[in-house]
Parts: sequence; C-alpha cells; structure tokens
Amino acid sequence: MVEIFSKRDGPRREDVQVKRLIEQNRGVITKLADQLSNGRYSELRKPKPKPQAGGLIIHIGDGEKPNPHPEPRVRVTANGRVVAVDIESGRQLKHFGDIRERGGTKIFILATSANGFIAPLDDDEIRLLADVDGVAIGPCYSNMELASDIGQRVDIPPET
Repeated sequence: MVEIFSKRDGPRREDVQVKRLIEQNRGVITKLADQLSNGRYSELRKPKPKPQAGGLIIHIGDGEKPNPHPEPRVRVTANGRVVAVDIESGRQLKHFGDIRERGGTKIFILATSANGFIAPLDDDEIRLLADVDGVAIGPCYSNMELASDIGQRVDIPPET
C-alpha cells in the first residue's frame, strides 16, 4: 500500500512546540546570552537612536555657480598635451595638439583632422597655428616657449 504525504497549511507541529518553548524561556535565554557576551546581546537588541542634524553640514546643491567668463591659460601637460585651461577651475577649454616623439625627437602635432584628431581645431585657429605644426621641441625650443608662441597667436597668455 502507498501512503501519500501532502503538505499541510501552516507550520509543522514540531516548529510550533519549539517556538513556544523558546518564548516560555526567553528570560533565561537572554540572561545566558548576556552572560556569555558581557551584556552585548541586550545592547545590540536595543533600538538605536536616529542621527541628529546638529553640527552636520547640509548641502542642498545650488552652491557656487561656475564662472561664466573663464580666464584661460595655455598649458603643456605632463603627458604632452597642449591645452587651454581655466585658471580658476583647471577645466580644459581647448586642445591645441600633442607633443609626440618621432624618430627620437619630440615634435608638436597640431590638432587637425589631417593629423588624426577626432575633435580638430576650427579653420581660423588652424590658420593661426599652422607654422607651429611639426616644430621640434628640444633644448633650443622648450615646452614653455611653445606654450608662449601658441598663446600669443590665439591671444591667450601662457601659464607661468
């Protein structure tokens, strides 16, 4: 003969008995837990106070607005990019080109689409800076002199 066990609704009889036993002995269990944990058990079960706003800095988000008129400077970065940056925020405003090494010498490559740049300079700036494209950088012509020459041509002072 085959017996079919079907799942009953509600908890099992054994589970109900164990829960009742635990609830009847809750005081003894808590006392033992506190004794073993040096009172930490009851301490952790207490509700924690909510944090108070006293002494905290609350930032709403409409703080200082960016300067609408940036003060640009021409800078040669450590990785060889020649850019115009806002002197206050340090934010890049324009990318003029890169200093790359070709054949053992460092040369300036102007940011044009012909040189493979994704965001090339506009035509007026290319005309102003065309003669510095491909110039060699070395002991007789430094990064600072390049930044100064580019700055003079586009009316942006170099970073000092």
